[in-house]
Amino acid sequence: MNTESVKDFFTPEEKKVFFSKYRLLLRHLYSCLEPEDIRKMRKLTQHMVSLDFYGRDRNGINGLLRNIETALIATVDIGLKRTSVLAVLLYRPVLKKAITLEDVEKTFNEDVALIISRLLKTSSLYARNTAIDSENFPHLLFSFAEDVRVILIMIADRLCMMRLGKQIKDEKDRIRMATEVSFLYAPLAHRLGLYQIKSELEDLTLKYTDPKQYNYIKKKLNQTKRSRDAYIALFIDPIRKKLQESGLTFDIKGRTKSIYSINNKLKKQNIDFENIYDLFAIRIVLDAPPEKERSECWQVYSIVTDMYQPNPKRMKDWISIPKSNGYESLHITVMGPENRWVEVQIRTQRMDEIAERGLAAHWKYKGIREERGLDEFLNDVRGMLETQSSNPMEVMKEFKMDLYQDEIYVFTPTGELIKLAKGATVLDFAFCIHSKLGSKCVSGKVNGKNVPIKYVLTNGDTVEVVTSPTQSPKQDWLSFVVTSKARSKIKQALREELAKTAEFAKETLQRRFKNRKIDFEEPILMRLIKKKGYRTVTDFYMEIAEERLDVNHVIDEFLELERKEKEINERIEIRSAEQFIAKTEAEEITSQQDVLVIDKNLTGIEYKLAKCCNPIYGDEVFGFVSTQGIKIHRMDCPNAQSMFNRFSYRIIQAKWSGKGENGYSITLRVVGHDDIGIVTNITSVISKENGASLRSLKIDSTDGLFQGNFTVTVKDTSALNVLTKKIRTVRGVKTVERLNT
Repeated sequence: MNTESVKDFFTPEEKKVFFSKYRLLLRHLYSCLEPEDIRKMRKLTQHMVSLDFYGRDRNGINGLLRNIETALIATVDIGLKRTSVLAVLLYRPVLKKAITLEDVEKTFNEDVALIISRLLKTSSLYARNTAIDSENFPHLLFSFAEDVRVILIMIADRLCMMRLGKQIKDEKDRIRMATEVSFLYAPLAHRLGLYQIKSELEDLTLKYTDPKQYNYIKKKLNQTKRSRDAYIALFIDPIRKKLQESGLTFDIKGRTKSIYSINNKLKKQNIDFENIYDLFAIRIVLDAPPEKERSECWQVYSIVTDMYQPNPKRMKDWISIPKSNGYESLHITVMGPENRWVEVQIRTQRMDEIAERGLAAHWKYKGIREERGLDEFLNDVRGMLETQSSNPMEVMKEFKMDLYQDEIYVFTPTGELIKLAKGATVLDFAFCIHSKLGSKCVSGKVNGKNVPIKYVLTNGDTVEVVTSPTQSPKQDWLSFVVTSKARSKIKQALREELAKTAEFAKETLQRRFKNRKIDFEEPILMRLIKKKGYRTVTDFYMEIAEERLDVNHVIDEFLELERKEKEINERIEIRSAEQFIAKTEAEEITSQQDVLVIDKNLTGIEYKLAKCCNPIYGDEVFGFVSTQGIKIHRMDCPNAQSMFNRFSYRIIQAKWSGKGENGYSITLRVVGHDDIGIVTNITSVISKENGASLRSLKIDSTDGLFQGNFTVTVKDTSALNVLTKKIRTVRGVKTVERLNT
């Protein structure tokens, strides 16, 4: 690069650092660069510097130096090559519109321009600060990036900025960046197999968020480094000699845990630094053929445990039975010299390769569950990153991230991140926010533009719902919504609307009956509806509501059916209902089972069910403290209002905790035509109903009508409702009601 062009651009120290890193970058990239790349890049960079498009940011950080640092991390630490590095260097000029993507494609190639466009798209997410803390943000980041190289570049840039953290003037900005790294980038680096980067990011995070603790641990490690290294050598040397004598081919090393992980251990175990015995671990990796892997691992185990006393409670054998994720290794903890516990891991090169590529990644060791698709994808990425081929990252061109092909992520106007199924519409989004919002939705605004409710959303859209108080769910909405929540809420709203319409039609029919001074007998109407072939009563009333069925015509048919049934009844000898002889005698039913909870949480208290309202399971009830003990009343008891008004201090809460074994006694008053056959039919219905039994009945007749009190035992209000409904359908029955006494 021409030194004149950068004379006033760098400080003397920055200039020295820049050219050193520039030469190092070229050495790493030289084999994969095209002949004209260096000349083209030098010319473009000089032009951008002259226009100040690589200028310093508000913290005074030099933009070009930051780009070179990021490119070097991407190349040396990650393994990215030509395309990605050119994208890193040209990203800022394209962002500042100094050059266009078309210029980049023409000067270099389409792939470089594509990476820059995806970097621009992904970076746009950071304009929405409220979304970064969302648990869905990493998924959205992958969806936007589309190419794993984009994520790797972002990790490299974030590591660069963390290394430059001291230059960030505002401490709040520094802590905010460190928090973001801890939440997003360190986990991403870990999942991508970039373990050294992950550890450095975590250590720098602790350095900026808790400098006192960071410096304390760092000082302790520095103070103990010499003794620690000496201890590792003391522990390893005799093992190495024994392994060499056994003729095994192996590699043995000790590694110190990161400052971040040590801090976690201090907090988790609540101990002092001096009490951490596993500041380091020893790993023995064997070069063994497949058929001898297990035997050689156990041979090493035998050698180590012969020399040092093992702790049987901390022995983990994942060779005999590998973990479900494929991990194979022997972990033992032994008592080393000076009575210190040391962890030893024994595995082969094949096992170590599988472990390092992520099948046994550390976050899986700790039991953190991840989605299978992402897990498998990232394992493949690790494999590509660590392959020994000359140009592994060029393979990544075709390695697109379609992990979340069935999901999209969109924003609310306030920046909240919402996950939806792919193909979701504005209406799906509205129902996802709130069912009432969905029911009143008439259109939407996506990225500021008006769109219909059918508009299909894409990743990163900002969606605003437009509503109208007159809007209501429509049947055709079901044809274009894709989320289950939207479909269920629309169906529910349509059912409720249908019920309202049917109820209105029923009221209209009853009013017309009244106007014509005709008794509205529901059993006859039910038989008419069945005779006309309607599948449900609602279908019948919808025909009336939509004026496909004339109300007067229905009444005429009702009268005709009533006349025919009357003629049939007149041909049959009519016997008074009073002549019915009950075959069932009344019997007292008692139960000692405690089926009520009194006063919030008390059971085992004596109580009686009040005779004035005969409560049963399913009724809303309350307790009343009387002179005869606690009486349980229904909330709609005829005496309830008086008790609440006059004796509120004697009211206690009560609720059902069980149905009881023998059921509950209630009395139904039935009014119908004075015919013994009708009573017979009613008792038949009761006897056939599961869980119901007739205890007694009393029949009175007057003016051609009978009035019967049927005392019945039922299990609960649901059974009572079913029984009442069935009695109403008996021909000749006019009314059925539950008596309080």
